Amino acid sequence: MNVYRLDPLQDPRWTEFLLRHPKASIFHTPGWLGALRCTYGYRPVVFTTSAPNAQLENGLLFCYVNSWLTGRRLVSLPFSDHCQPLVDGSGELQTVLDYLEQQARSERWRYVELRPLSDAGISDLGSGFIKGANHGFHRIDLRPTPEVIYRRFHDSCVRRKIKKAEREQLLYEKGHTDELLKKFHYLMLLTRRRHQLPPQPIAWFRNLIECLGQQLTIHVASKDSAPVASIMTLAYKNSLVYKYGCSDSRFNNLGGTSFLFWQAIGEGKRAGMEEFDLGRSGLEDPGLSSFKGHLGATESELNYYRYSTSPLKNSSARRERPYLRSVFACMPDAIFTGVGRLLYRHMG
Repeated sequence: MNVYRLDPLQDPRWTEFLLRHPKASIFHTPGWLGALRCTYGYRPVVFTTSAPNAQLENGLLFCYVNSWLTGRRLVSLPFSDHCQPLVDGSGELQTVLDYLEQQARSERWRYVELRPLSDAGISDLGSGFIKGANHGFHRIDLRPTPEVIYRRFHDSCVRRKIKKAEREQLLYEKGHTDELLKKFHYLMLLTRRRHQLPPQPIAWFRNLIECLGQQLTIHVASKDSAPVASIMTLAYKNSLVYKYGCSDSRFNNLGGTSFLFWQAIGEGKRAGMEEFDLGRSGLEDPGLSSFKGHLGATESELNYYRYSTSPLKNSSARRERPYLRSVFACMPDAIFTGVGRLLYRHMG
């Protein structure tokens, strides 16, 4: 079988294929890819065994990341929790993976990384892709009644906080207006500062809104006109996706974050959503994993796979991270946000 390349932002077959494929997610869509390209310059590409003049039957989606700082590589996908290979047959998958290994060597990519939601048979193919980063993945089944979903929440960690937020009469707002984005980004800066990590550039969120439109919702909880918590969700087909969350820690006792998840679940059910994808949780952050479990989410394993041509370089960023975090913690706000604008395009 031959392997072909297509541009998912230009080839109309890609969008039609996503509508047919049951494992397609928001991260496969032209909207998400368009935001990645507009913000960071990443060029998306799909590898397929379907000929250019034939109906698209399979596809592995990637972005080219060309960075003088972190190297040239192929990632599926940058800043995306998962991106399932949309290839149903093991023969087609093997063909594409073999092709990618050859291209990695000939085009001198530092590595090729897959971020499948499920293993997809990758580990059984005997390819050069080996298991890399490991995460937990959480999702909530939205098919039961709201009463059943609510009963699955942890009593003291979630239900009591929702009741507290209701007693405090927190104001709930949703949408994707510029005013809501300003509140979200203000809280995001506070949160990233707290975590000693550079903030995503606000252009990224503006481009997401521009490219995804009604598929993106910013949820904000406020007390006396002051924003206290916010989450951003994405919607595609029957899946609601939690992508970002932030808060002002001075008001954590008001229960704003739990309140927002409950509101988002209600909005999702009214829109006919069947699952709430809470995304990945790193092993280094057990608190986040516990919080998602307290929401009644089920947990599974999320493994990334990598074919690398320079294994010694891949761990360097992790070795530098503790030092970088201490530097970030001391930066003035203007420099702090500037570092985010400069670094994120190299981090995908």
